[in-house]
Amino acid sequence: MQYDRKQINRIKRIQGQLNGVLKMMEEERDCKSVITQLSASKNSIGRLMAVIVSENLIECINELDGEDRDERISEAVELLVKSK
Repeated sequence: MQYDRKQINRIKRIQGQLNGVLKMMEEERDCKSVITQLSASKNSIGRLMAVIVSENLIECINELDGEDRDERISEAVELLVKSK
């Protein structure tokens, strides 16, 4: 699977969020602020996982046929469920 620029940029934004959380922790910022930023990072990761799995599912539908197609679609659905 190829990952597009949007997906890569999402990871970079998440990385920036996590670096910000680390800095907040080093500065001993309050718990509420740290948890808020961690929660935002977690939600961003979840959304990205869903996008990647759904795009993979679309590829499976478009490229495969027969039993192999059904198996690959099932695998993608399982990944989607795990990402939640």
